[in-house]
Amino acid sequence: MSNTYITVQGDMWDSIAKKVYGSEAGMNKLIEANHQYIDMVVFPVGLTLAIPSWEPPKTDILPPWRR
Repeated sequence: MSNTYITVQGDMWDSIAKKVYGSEAGMNKLIEANHQYIDMVVFPVGLTLAIPSWEPPKTDILPPWRR
């Protein structure tokens, strides 16, 4: 995985997290690492964001249809 991500038109925190981590749950980690852009909701083209390491939390609780 790259340590940076260059935004494309229409990127949002959750969509970037989904692209780089495979889960929107990593969004808070992205925001912490890129605090200078905290007020942005929709990103313009060409901003470089830092992508810190993040692993989704491990849980043993799955709904019945996913067991």
